Amino acid sequence: MKRETEIEGYEVPLHLALTQPVLFAGVPRTFGILNITIGLALSLGLHVWWLGLPLGFGLHAAALALTRRDPQWFDVARAHLRQPTHLDT
Repeated sequence: MKRETEIEGYEVPLHLALTQPVLFAGVPRTFGILNITIGLALSLGLHVWWLGLPLGFGLHAAALALTRRDPQWFDVARAHLRQPTHLDT
């Protein structure tokens, strides 16, 4: 059904993947790679598996909950940390 305001020929199909962020195991890709690196470095590199595995799974669960609530949370947090605490006036 066409609306009256639509112009013929200006309709383009848009895939859903172009509008959603890239996720890795349900969390933002950069955070997922960082989380896996830290977890594996603690578990395999330092042989502190009793700390590395629960920390990795806990961080992943927290990031998964945040991503389900707002998929852009990691980008917003990164932009917030880059802003100066005070602006020169």
